[in-house]
Amino acid sequence: MQSSGVQQARVGDLEIAYETFGEPDDTPVLLVMGLATQMVGWPDDFCRGLAERGLFVVRFDNRDTGLSTHLDDAGAPDIMTVLGGDHSSVPYGLADLADDTVGLLDALGLGSAHVVGASMGGMIAQTLAIRHPRRVMSLVSIMSNTGARLSGQPGLATYRVLLAKPAKDRDSAIEQTVKAYRVIGSPDFDRDEDDLRRMAALSYDRGRNPAGSGRQLAAIIAAKDRTRRLGGIRVPTVVIHGTKDKLVAPSGGRATAKAIPGARLVRVEGMGHDLPRAAWPQIIGPIVENAARAADPALVD
Repeated sequence: MQSSGVQQARVGDLEIAYETFGEPDDTPVLLVMGLATQMVGWPDDFCRGLAERGLFVVRFDNRDTGLSTHLDDAGAPDIMTVLGGDHSSVPYGLADLADDTVGLLDALGLGSAHVVGASMGGMIAQTLAIRHPRRVMSLVSIMSNTGARLSGQPGLATYRVLLAKPAKDRDSAIEQTVKAYRVIGSPDFDRDEDDLRRMAALSYDRGRNPAGSGRQLAAIIAAKDRTRRLGGIRVPTVVIHGTKDKLVAPSGGRATAKAIPGARLVRVEGMGHDLPRAAWPQIIGPIVENAARAADPALVD
């Protein structure tokens, strides 16, 4: 299943890098990746797996990552003051990131799409469904939360990952990524660290942006609790969460599924805060089934 190769779409003042897999005449699914993670965080074979099931897959780099626009002039927010409640240094929020996805859909001539988000991408996908309900045919929120402070919060051991100082060179950045996934990755699934190193090297070469990661983290911290607004979502929704997620506690997935009417919760035993290849059938299957529910109202409970 061939990809389109990386292309650029103009979205307001930004250039958003994207890539597609599958047939443009098939139903589109938009994949939204998480904090400091480029579109290659959705592996090629994962995207092809969705395309082979009849979906036209669009993955992209969020602003401040990869080959999309880096907002260098915005500076680096003071994360400690943001944590303390002072959001004056936060240059943009989750709503802006959600609006970027709408701009990408517009640029691609897509009126709506099935939307799948992982981690921060799940927060963006939820915000998109809240702000632009007509653009979302179905919603899948993976290893994410509602923004509530009492659920889906990081374990103490993960703060050294979130707040680690940026590596100084390519080799150090690759090893920093490997060490991070030893903390937050799936403990009950095999981890191919050579593959992880290749992904980390590709990400470094495509466009490493530590300051942008800080701006994205600030957007997450500054976001308000979405629980009440999630109650207004009316599209078929699946929430997928690993039972061993240390970065976004499984309570985040449970709270998300509880907040969205009719949402289905899929627990992946032994999965942490990553997308291990052996768990793909438990992720791709529900995405495709949820899209089918949207296409056939008779399948919606």
